[in-house]
Amino acid sequence: MALQGAAVAEELVFYVNGRKIIEKNADPEQMLLSYLRKRLCLTGTKYGCGGGGCGACTVMISTYEPASKKIRHYSANACLLPICSLYGAAVTTVEGVGSTKTRIHPVQERLAKCHGSQCGFCTPGMVMSIYTLLRNHPEPTSEQMIAALAGNLCRCTGYRPILDACKTFCKESICCQRKANGKCCLDRKDDLFDNEEKVSTSLFSTDEFQPLDPTQELIFPPELMRMAENQPKRTLVFHGDRVTWISPVSLDELLDLKAAHPKAPLVVGNTSVGPDMKFRGVFHPVLIAPARIPDLNVLKYTNDGLTLGAACSLSLVKDILTNAIAEFPEEKTRVFCAVLQQLRTLGGEQIRNVASFGGNIISRKSTSDLNPVLAASNCMLNLASRGQKRQIPMSDIFADGVGNNTITPEEVLVSIHIPYSRKGEYVAAFRQAPRRENALPITNAGMRVLFEEGTDIIKDLSIFYGGAVLTTVCAKQTCETLTGRHWNEQMLDEACRLVLKEIALPGSADGENVDYKKTLMVSFFYRFFLEVSQSLKTMDPCHFPGIPMEYGSVLQDFKTRMPQSIQIYQDVGLSQSPQDPVGRPIMHQSGIKHATGEAVYIDDLPSVDGELFLAAVTSSRAHAKIVSIDTSEALKGAGVFDVITVRDVPAANEFYFFDDPEIIFARNEVICVGQIVCAVVADSNVHAKQAAAKVKIEYEMLEPVILTIEEAIKHNSFFEPKRKLEQGNVDEAFETVDNIIEGEICIGGQKHFYMETQSMLAVPKGEDEEMDLYVSTQHPAIIQEMVAASLGVPANRIMCHVKRVGGAFGGKILRTGLLASVAAVAANKTSRAVRLILSREDDMVITGGRHPFIAKYKVGFMNDGRITAVDAKYYVNGGCTPDESVLVAEVSLLKMDNAYKIPNLRCWAYVCKTNLPSNTAFRGFGFPQSGLVTETWITDVADKTGLSPEKIREINMYKKNEQTHFKQKLDPQNLIRCWNECMEKSAYYSRRTAINEFNKQNYWKKRGIAIVPMKFPFGVSTPYLSQAAALVHIYTDGSVLLTHGGIEMGQGIHTKMIQVASRELNIPMSCIHFCETSTTTVPNACASIASAGTDVNGMAVKDACQTLLERLQPIIKKNPTGTWNDWIKEAFKQSVSLSATGYFRGYNEYMDWEKGEGHPFTYFIFGAACSEVEINCLTGDHKNLRTDIIMDIGCSINPAVDIGQIEGAFIQGIGLYTMEELKYSSEGVLYTRGPDQYKIPAVCDIPEQFSVSLLSSSQNPYAIYASKGIGEAGFFLGCSVFFALRDAVTSVRNERGLNKTFALNSPLTAEQIRANCADAFTDIVREDLLISTTQMLQERKVRMKCKGMLDNLLPHITLNNFI
Repeated sequence: MALQGAAVAEELVFYVNGRKIIEKNADPEQMLLSYLRKRLCLTGTKYGCGGGGCGACTVMISTYEPASKKIRHYSANACLLPICSLYGAAVTTVEGVGSTKTRIHPVQERLAKCHGSQCGFCTPGMVMSIYTLLRNHPEPTSEQMIAALAGNLCRCTGYRPILDACKTFCKESICCQRKANGKCCLDRKDDLFDNEEKVSTSLFSTDEFQPLDPTQELIFPPELMRMAENQPKRTLVFHGDRVTWISPVSLDELLDLKAAHPKAPLVVGNTSVGPDMKFRGVFHPVLIAPARIPDLNVLKYTNDGLTLGAACSLSLVKDILTNAIAEFPEEKTRVFCAVLQQLRTLGGEQIRNVASFGGNIISRKSTSDLNPVLAASNCMLNLASRGQKRQIPMSDIFADGVGNNTITPEEVLVSIHIPYSRKGEYVAAFRQAPRRENALPITNAGMRVLFEEGTDIIKDLSIFYGGAVLTTVCAKQTCETLTGRHWNEQMLDEACRLVLKEIALPGSADGENVDYKKTLMVSFFYRFFLEVSQSLKTMDPCHFPGIPMEYGSVLQDFKTRMPQSIQIYQDVGLSQSPQDPVGRPIMHQSGIKHATGEAVYIDDLPSVDGELFLAAVTSSRAHAKIVSIDTSEALKGAGVFDVITVRDVPAANEFYFFDDPEIIFARNEVICVGQIVCAVVADSNVHAKQAAAKVKIEYEMLEPVILTIEEAIKHNSFFEPKRKLEQGNVDEAFETVDNIIEGEICIGGQKHFYMETQSMLAVPKGEDEEMDLYVSTQHPAIIQEMVAASLGVPANRIMCHVKRVGGAFGGKILRTGLLASVAAVAANKTSRAVRLILSREDDMVITGGRHPFIAKYKVGFMNDGRITAVDAKYYVNGGCTPDESVLVAEVSLLKMDNAYKIPNLRCWAYVCKTNLPSNTAFRGFGFPQSGLVTETWITDVADKTGLSPEKIREINMYKKNEQTHFKQKLDPQNLIRCWNECMEKSAYYSRRTAINEFNKQNYWKKRGIAIVPMKFPFGVSTPYLSQAAALVHIYTDGSVLLTHGGIEMGQGIHTKMIQVASRELNIPMSCIHFCETSTTTVPNACASIASAGTDVNGMAVKDACQTLLERLQPIIKKNPTGTWNDWIKEAFKQSVSLSATGYFRGYNEYMDWEKGEGHPFTYFIFGAACSEVEINCLTGDHKNLRTDIIMDIGCSINPAVDIGQIEGAFIQGIGLYTMEELKYSSEGVLYTRGPDQYKIPAVCDIPEQFSVSLLSSSQNPYAIYASKGIGEAGFFLGCSVFFALRDAVTSVRNERGLNKTFALNSPLTAEQIRANCADAFTDIVREDLLISTTQMLQERKVRMKCKGMLDNLLPHITLNNFI
């Protein structure tokens, strides 16, 4: 059927939040997300990644099926849904769920009141995932709730408070279902605190919650029901500028379309075609949407299996298989079980709800978790083309690799037949991914064996792997060779060797380790061997031995369970006024607005008349001279207004905060991939990006290209100054110690992955060179300063406004200043408002992150465990410009002692200058790296002495009032209290005994436990960087407007400041409002960094309020029984100023680096964390079982906020130390540039039991109300998981007689864990490497004339060379 002959739909009809939408010009390239935000101005649905990986854009889609007369509700990612796919559907966004103007929905209320939002950017997506589940299951199980959130990421909260809100909807009691130390997890409260203390374990009251009433929800639009039932189905055609969308209604019509447009892809969920078009530059002029064709949605049981339509969603397939497994005997459903196993972790719920079964197959991507198991299970594909139908085995489409042409372009996959399993047939599926859920696999497998009846003789064997090469591959020769063999260990050994020989893995292009993939391949087969052996024993215990008991636990995969948690804090005193909010768990002031989508972020601001959108053009080279920039094609692009280059910068293009400059636009050369060379401004974001891709830049490569720390050392490439701290006589001490160890640890970088990407809007005012800047930043004053300098105007012409920031963690300071300058220069040139919102990919490429570290250390200690000498060197990868790298290096030195008194210590820090994007501040600012180094050598000493790590920690811990290595006084009393309480509340020693017992009884799974203390110094080392100001207005109606210099980015600073003002003015919090942080109200404010926001701004707010109260005192004295409003009205009548500024001059901090001494910190935060983990030795996967944290934070101003900060930081720390791995090409190109490749912790990663206790009776005389700054400290405690993993690995190595000394780097990924749990399978892989290398050398030997060299070399190559 020709395109021109298709019936044309005049309009696209669907509903949004009960409102009918008629779109006459539907563009197939427009996704629902941009349509909601830009066309309908519904900005509650957020852009987080654009690829369906974060859940920020989750909406609910409702459709009506006339045949069953049922309405289906499902969650979906708006960023991947083409609007053309929504014909006849109803969309519900967070605004449609509830709002402050109408009615707040119980989901929104509970999420806010349970403190489930911090920065709030991910909250609407969370609301929609939970809401959709409740529409389908008003009383869900905890498993359903956890599954519903698997596709949603949060970078702030650590998920615990979100799950607390979820639990209030679940029908069953959330219990661990097991007894630990004779008690259920819910009975642990008695163990966790002294009953004499006045403590609380409740951060919210469920009594306040309104009940969930399903009858109050939006109804499905009756008009859409009538349309579905009465309108004859017709072909829909939508023409865009570049793409045509065709949605046929019959199979014949589809086949005609495919004959006419053989290259046109079929689009159902758009989860494969969409990202290809969006991120990989793939273009399809015609898209065919077959979802409405009945033949492609078939569900049919036959005598030999189940036939499912290719357009069935993965969620539907999951439900169908679940029902079939419950209905049929186990013997018939082994294939179903194996497929279901993969479906549970394939993507998030939002992806599974729209992605089609057939699309997963037909894409033939190696990352498909379904294809290996479907192919191994002899599934059949039913294909059709015009005039022809045929059935082929699924395995055929993988027979000869990625170039396979078994399916012709004209053919359509109509349905898939999944056979019942037979007697004596066993099927299994396996996968290992960087994160257990919602992550593409590193390697996966599907395996099936059929035995001769009543025997263990292999009749038929299928082994398929995914993730290994470009598509799913079959170990066909291996299977043929093993047919007829007995299922025994001899067969196992041969199978592993044959598989490695048959499936040759190429050198990986994306930085993945081929050895790990090979190890997984043979480990998966071994796991299959164990499963089948156990099943054979169950069938006939007399003839088949089964497997040893200690091997059994590895047959159970780790499952995600609803975590148990408890939070303990000290209650306020009985004497405290009920109106005084300080010390109480007050909800975040924007919590409800976060949950309703009404909280406004930069890209939510309404469009300004004539505004332009900016897209940056970035360098594709790490170090090169710019030969030419050709913008001619870009300027011809639709909607393009102009191209902005360095020549358009009126004044400063370079900023010299240090010796090397920070650069807005590259001038003559580029110094990293991702550096901004120029920018395109156009009338839409889409047009700007399309034009930016057309800018041609010619480069001439420059040498050297330095990417790593090792290369920087080799080329002596460093930023100055180098720093050193030294105390005692290190060299002399080394001569008197009993033992010396030397080691090295590498710590990878980390991306901030704030949910709101770098965002800014520059609006020229039209006169006096004034400009308003709306920026997502931690530091409005530096934005003002840099933009003013770049435009060549005084700072008083630049007004910077910040309402709130959707996460920052240190990443929105200098880099944001450069990006804001780009936008401002463009706005200045065009005299138009310019909006710059970085895509997630651009954000990760352009900006840096946490500094990678390499530390080399030498430690001297006595046999009794006392460490007396340490000599260390830190090499820090600063990237291409200085940013704050030297400061990070300094802090890493100042905090490197952590909790330990080392009498003789010398440590150097070098900042390496490399050709990577400039690394910058990140939560913890150097301490997470140097602290990990310290704990590593503590553990090394434990290994060497034979003492336990906790014993070494206790021996060397600060114990009395003494000086740090930079000669600042320290009272460690609360450090020791935290350590002892953590020991007690975690029941460390009894659990250590239980773990030892578990490890004896389990060979392939091991547990580990670690307890780590922390001393976190608070301060910024420079007095003027901790000054703060506030401005408080009282209006004649008694309401108060509060402004200060701090930035709200999730840490609850505005909430705390309102608490401070409420106490000082003695009025309810409801009388006080905070508007925005702006350079027009508080000038020269310091950045909100280093956990100092509440400390310094709180002092300023207190000062302003006390000034006002002082002015009001005479009036209050005259009328002591009057009300606040009476006093204010009287003050106005008496011409008393009702506006006051408050000021805090900063802490008296200093550091003399020449002398190596000073007082760089004001006080210390102490803490301790105990974590327990379980690892799978075959895959390297792990599960976080339990964490107990004790933290000394003085007197908490808001325990809910502070505990949330501790938990969020801790989970982010788990990310750094165990998951978040950055991968670059050898040319400096970042591979991990979005949530698909870069994995931050998700719901599945939080500990199953999670306890946080705030140390009671702690005072801090240096900060407001005896509190302590808490935003960063909890991050480092994430390393307790790292060392628990190390403990588990140590147990493996001890059991297997492996070398006791071993090094682990960060992040401690599954790959590293597996490599260090060496066994027969890793040995086989090494042997395979040896054979491959030997063969390669032999081949080269034949080709080389210089033959004698290799003759001498080959005899000396042994396995030892590769171990």
